[in-house]
Amino acid sequence: MGKLSSSLWLILFVFSQNVLANSQYNMRKGVTDISNNVYQLHMTIFLICCVIGVIVFAIMFWALIHHRKSKGAVPAQFHESTKVEILWTAIPFVILIVMAIPATKTLIAMEDASKADLTIKITGSQWKWHYEYMGEDVEFYSMLATPQNEITNLADKNPNYLLEVDKPLVLPINQKVRFLMTSDDVIHSWWMPDFAVKKDANPGFINETWTNINEVGTYRGQCAELCGKDHGFMPVVVEAKTEEDFKTWLAEAKQAKQKAAEADAALLDQVVPKEELMALGEQVYMASCAACHQPTGLGLPGVFPALKGSPIVIGDIKGHIDILLHGKPGTAMQSFAKQLSIKQIAAVITYKRNAWGNDTGDVIQPSEIQAALDADGEAK
Repeated sequence: MGKLSSSLWLILFVFSQNVLANSQYNMRKGVTDISNNVYQLHMTIFLICCVIGVIVFAIMFWALIHHRKSKGAVPAQFHESTKVEILWTAIPFVILIVMAIPATKTLIAMEDASKADLTIKITGSQWKWHYEYMGEDVEFYSMLATPQNEITNLADKNPNYLLEVDKPLVLPINQKVRFLMTSDDVIHSWWMPDFAVKKDANPGFINETWTNINEVGTYRGQCAELCGKDHGFMPVVVEAKTEEDFKTWLAEAKQAKQKAAEADAALLDQVVPKEELMALGEQVYMASCAACHQPTGLGLPGVFPALKGSPIVIGDIKGHIDILLHGKPGTAMQSFAKQLSIKQIAAVITYKRNAWGNDTGDVIQPSEIQAALDADGEAK
């Protein structure tokens, strides 16, 4: 029986490493040491369970065959056995201890986010991720980039359907990256299978996890918590770069932020034509607003209000600007002050006030948005 168990274990191990490792139905090994440890732990426990199952069923069928009535077998007459009781308690206990040791080591390692080279704050909101590189003055929102005509089945779906974003999270390889997770509204969950990272982002709390990527590449995940009607449209995309390329990207991101600020400042003395604002506003609306309020502006009754004929949209301009900048507490309406530039905010407000038959004729300029932001600063 010992030789049989050893041979069976070897066969199962080779089979798991060469066949199951490449199966789409199995866990992936991933691209971090932790993900590899999790995979190996998974396969070890799986093989232990397989061996136990084979041994138990082998003994059971052997007993059924060799102790059948047709062979004249007579059932033993006993009701309890101290030795058997001790045996079937001790053996599972030892097996559990054997499995618990590597599992505990892996779990402890997964929770150790100390001595990180880079810290990133991840904030989930319906339905996008906000990434902030702590101490680097770089932050941005990452949103679904799958074209709407693919979602509505008007075009063929690409291989990365619903798993593509406008701005991926960029990380260096061979560096320990610490993640701080939180949420602006409901519970989200940042899940990246290739890193073996899945951590809830809870409003009012900060959770912590980490990763250390071994290979350059693009990795895809998604929100793994049911966070609302567009839960399936909240992907996670990470671009892992070499340390040198990451430093270059970080410098370019800082430069781009400075140029964007300079561009906003240059707009303050300009009058942007209505046609330009309407064209830009429609793009911004489809990317940032249509998921809730619908492309038609009719919203979802009882869930998201209609913008067509809305008192806010066709009413006081300052009130309309205020709700775009600050959101509405207690609802899914977010603050877009950091998500969009002053030109984009002016454009989307102009679009809303002149689309779907609203026809107010109002044209909002970037300078008006900046004035509202300045007033907020003075109020603070």
